[in-house]
Amino acid sequence: MKRSIFVLTAATAFAQLAPPNAAGVAHGHLHLRVRDTAAQVRFWTGGLGAAAIKVGNFDVIKMPGTLILIQPGDSSGGTVGSVIGHLAFKVRDMRATLDRLRALGITVPEKAGRQAMLMAPEDVQVELTEDPALTAPIAHHHIHWYDSDPKATQAWYAKTFGAVAGKRGNFDAADIPGANLTFSEATAAVAPTKGRALDHIGFEVKNLEAFCKKLEASGVKLDVAYRKIASLKIGLAFLTDPWGAYIELTEDLDKW
Repeated sequence: MKRSIFVLTAATAFAQLAPPNAAGVAHGHLHLRVRDTAAQVRFWTGGLGAAAIKVGNFDVIKMPGTLILIQPGDSSGGTVGSVIGHLAFKVRDMRATLDRLRALGITVPEKAGRQAMLMAPEDVQVELTEDPALTAPIAHHHIHWYDSDPKATQAWYAKTFGAVAGKRGNFDAADIPGANLTFSEATAAVAPTKGRALDHIGFEVKNLEAFCKKLEASGVKLDVAYRKIASLKIGLAFLTDPWGAYIELTEDLDKW
């Protein structure tokens, strides 16, 4: 835990998180736990065009809309079979992106139009959608849940984090600044995210201590209670949603 806190804090020097919604919440980060960090960095930088910085033993990937924190370690499995089945991003040039990935040895679709589904190292499933209007090679787009009750999941994120419920195509979805949250019904049992290659997702929250008190008053249990790391000038807390997605709440990542 302490190592993750350090990386989050150090990474915020370049974080450009979206302004929060009316509830004080915005998307913050995605946290990967993988054995081969170098292969993961090559995928996100050499393949997809994101930037990276080294912080101690950690690599931090940066792109518009999110930070991806890469922690060395073992995991119990990839994203498929987990409650968060894949991560999704927009790319400016699909053909060029797939050519770069293919050169890295990544298996890519032989024929791809504006969308492609593929695997990052260690079975992190990634969906790409082409958007020629992007000013950067890649940007964050959505996080895709698979669980027993998409409607209830949508309602929980709307109530808990002020996400705006709606549709993304045929999918039930909810928007927070910096990310679309998409919900589908699982066709088989799924595992919680904690301990998987995608260990947790992160939301940046304004007035986090008061927000945590409100959560607890509403019956939401925190796995790690709110705490202020004075020397690092951040606040944080952890919780797990009712379907098994592990969530870190942070404050002041956008100001460090």
